Amino acid sequence: MCGRYTITVTMEELMVRYFANDSTIVHYAPKYNAAPMQQVPAVINTGSSNKLGELRWGLVPSWAKDDKIGSKMINARAESLLEKPSFKRLVSSRRCIIPSDGFYEWKVQGSSKHPMRIVMRDGGIFSMAGLYDIWMDPEGNKLSTCTIITTTPNDLMAEIHNRMPVILKPEDETEWLSRGNQDANSLMKLLKPYDQNQMRAYPVSTAVGNVRNDTKDLIEEVQEKSS
Repeated sequence: MCGRYTITVTMEELMVRYFANDSTIVHYAPKYNAAPMQQVPAVINTGSSNKLGELRWGLVPSWAKDDKIGSKMINARAESLLEKPSFKRLVSSRRCIIPSDGFYEWKVQGSSKHPMRIVMRDGGIFSMAGLYDIWMDPEGNKLSTCTIITTTPNDLMAEIHNRMPVILKPEDETEWLSRGNQDANSLMKLLKPYDQNQMRAYPVSTAVGNVRNDTKDLIEEVQEKSS
């Protein structure tokens, strides 16, 4: 599961990184502890350019009776995307990127769990593969939501957790976002564990476990406890 992450860069950095010509985010602020059911930055392709906006994290399928299902659909397993009614049609039509510069996972140490932050070695932004959908309530109000795709862990992540978010290779981002590509089978080939040699993990404060905490000190490295 990927249940918490960070995106601490500026709006300008995101726009440049994703060649986005447009943004619908009105009040952007860095997130040091992004959590499910929150509005998070996301990138989609309009057919002519990339667009930066916000999606609520926790997918609500367009056919859902209500939006409560979103809290149970924050992640989608890559291996079964084409088998699940909630995700199958989205693979060919509604793909997005969730920009991040780190994600959290809890590592079992003895009888306790300790949060780790996983980042790129160069500290840069990376692209978590996602799917999105648009749900409408009985009054006609639209809700745009997303899920983060997960896959099997690489060697680095295997010591921490049995899943990891799908991180797209930079050269695959355009293909993933392209509105013209509806070949689900070719797109599925992009959903692989990322190269562990380009990543590192370090322990952070247990304060990250509380969704109300969202401050810069959460991403600071702390002394790892011995098991």
